[in-house]
Amino acid sequence: MRFKLSVLLVCLVACLSISMAAQEIRGDYLETRSADVYTGQCFANGEVNLVGNDAILAWHVQSGSWDGVPLQGLTVAAAVRAKGTLGDPYENPYPAKAVLLVDDQANPQQQAALLKFAQQMGGELLKNVEQVIPTQMELIVNAEHHGAALLRAGRFATVQTRSIGGQDHLCGNEETFYPPLTELSHSMPAVALTDTYSGPGLGISWDLHGKRSAFVGTFAR
Repeated sequence: MRFKLSVLLVCLVACLSISMAAQEIRGDYLETRSADVYTGQCFANGEVNLVGNDAILAWHVQSGSWDGVPLQGLTVAAAVRAKGTLGDPYENPYPAKAVLLVDDQANPQQQAALLKFAQQMGGELLKNVEQVIPTQMELIVNAEHHGAALLRAGRFATVQTRSIGGQDHLCGNEETFYPPLTELSHSMPAVALTDTYSGPGLGISWDLHGKRSAFVGTFAR
């Protein structure tokens, strides 16, 4: 009897492990904000209520699936316009508006799964989607140069980042002042050499350069 119970327990654990592995999704992440995220408190206080309400979030799936739909190699991004500085504990930035940019290499089922995945990861920030745009997507993270990444989302958005260096310490008291806007398994702040959005749906476009306003990381669910 004990032997049968042991066999059943082993089978159950194996089945659960297979199920969890089948649901796992992992990949690369890139984020930019219109306010510095790596900065000193004095600089951050100078930007609050003035900037920091615009953002781009992008996920590139290295492996895995969502809702049973395989998404390996596909990318989805969101451009966001909030009511206030994102991350400010004294201000409510919601409701926010979002435009989702979805990989045009995905089939309709994959596009739907990418959108659900992005909204799950983005939470309240991506609750109100103004428009969904299929477009050519590319997100590359340079594994040899930490903090270096490139996002191209058709003609709508471009982000290029580099690592933070000694020349980026302006006051000597810099820290990661704001956390990333989504749950990540690893992240590091970076400099956004280019951060542009010129799509519809938000009532605004932006073209920013040289801000310490980016995160490069990885996700796993």
